[in-house]
Amino acid sequence: METMSPVLLGFLGSLAAGAMTAVGAVPVLFGRTPSRATRDLMLGFAAGVMLAASFFSLILPALEAAADRHGEGAMPAAIVVAALLVGMGAVAALNELLPHEHFGTGREGPAAAELRRIWLFVFAITIHNLPEGLAVGVGFAEGHDSGLPLAVGIGLQNAPEGLAVAVALLGERYGRVRAFAVAGATGLVEPLGGLVGAGAVWLSEALLPWGLAFAAGAMLYVISHEIIPETHRRGHQRRATAGLAAGLSIMLFLDVALG
Repeated sequence: METMSPVLLGFLGSLAAGAMTAVGAVPVLFGRTPSRATRDLMLGFAAGVMLAASFFSLILPALEAAADRHGEGAMPAAIVVAALLVGMGAVAALNELLPHEHFGTGREGPAAAELRRIWLFVFAITIHNLPEGLAVGVGFAEGHDSGLPLAVGIGLQNAPEGLAVAVALLGERYGRVRAFAVAGATGLVEPLGGLVGAGAVWLSEALLPWGLAFAAGAMLYVISHEIIPETHRRGHQRRATAGLAAGLSIMLFLDVALG
């Protein structure tokens, strides 16, 4: 694996992580869907994985990469903070520009009322998954030791997201096979993000700290704006917080053990 191109590794790693979205949606094919409380616990787990990945697998390596290039002092911190804010702003802009539908708050974005509901769901999950694929791609561009924990962690958190999407589509009276297919398809954007992230950093090593922090900011926006509010919406805060703690702990362990 270490002899493979970082771009190819970024693509394959994000493809594998994205495929876990379909794996998570498998239970709907057999008519087995967990309770709302259990789904909120699983989404809390996903938030914990993303939170740990943002800091331990992206922000800290970004600070190290910036310090290697610019020396100690304020400059590395300024670069990472700027890229972090740009990443958050980019996802916020996508939320404004792309028509989509959130499971809790309904339709948002331009022309949302005119589009079929199935495409609104697809756009919403695309906004979620793009920064995750970007993070895996940039991680592999930094090196195998950084990319592998990210790919495993993002894959683990994609499974409950895939199940949540499939169950929501079942609630909108989509058939089991169609709900599974749409949920699985939403993970296909991740290898595109991985290819872009790995390719950009491979072309210019100076972009590494920017790419790492940008991906972290994008994921932090999704955690705060979407996942945590969704898990707390029906009064399952304790289970969601327990899931977050478990996801954060597992991702931290993976980052140390595999890195």
